[in-house]
Amino acid sequence: DRDQILQQLNYLPQATSLAASIHAATGDDCELVAGDRGVFDVSCDGALVFSKHAEGRFPSAEEILKKLR
Repeated sequence: DRDQILQQLNYLPQATSLAASIHAATGDDCELVAGDRGVFDVSCDGALVFSKHAEGRFPSAEEILKKLR
């Protein structure tokens, strides 16, 4: 399941923390979707906001919130 995949990739803490930060700042709920091969993307309304693959790192909550505004 999704949580097992995220846990195996060790992304679950970052993903849930980021989702909580987005919810706290915007009131919007986030859907965590498991990818494969190290994918960690953040999308909003179907548009890619951040790609770990492209950037080579995880995003900060502040970075994502700035892009969502």
